[in-house]
Amino acid sequence: MLEQRSTSDALTVSTLNAQSQLTNKPLRDSVKQALKNYLAQLNGQDVNDLYELVLSEVEHPMLDMVMQYTRGNQTRAANMLGINRGTLRKKLKKYGMG
Repeated sequence: MLEQRSTSDALTVSTLNAQSQLTNKPLRDSVKQALKNYLAQLNGQDVNDLYELVLSEVEHPMLDMVMQYTRGNQTRAANMLGINRGTLRKKLKKYGMG
């Protein structure tokens, strides 16, 4: 579950720990851990397009959730994302969403 803290601009991820307690940690910590796990699995092999891989893993669900939140209103979604509507349309097309 993603939420935005009211006291900062950081996004957090809520998870249940082993004792079924809800814990929050910054999204960047989850991304860092996912990258750490991914790189460990490479066993020293080189990887290409890591930047694009990470961006697509974050961008696609972000676009999906924003489009749901705005009920498909691309102008409103673009404003929320801080991008122009043409850029939003390109991104939606890239992920087969528009």
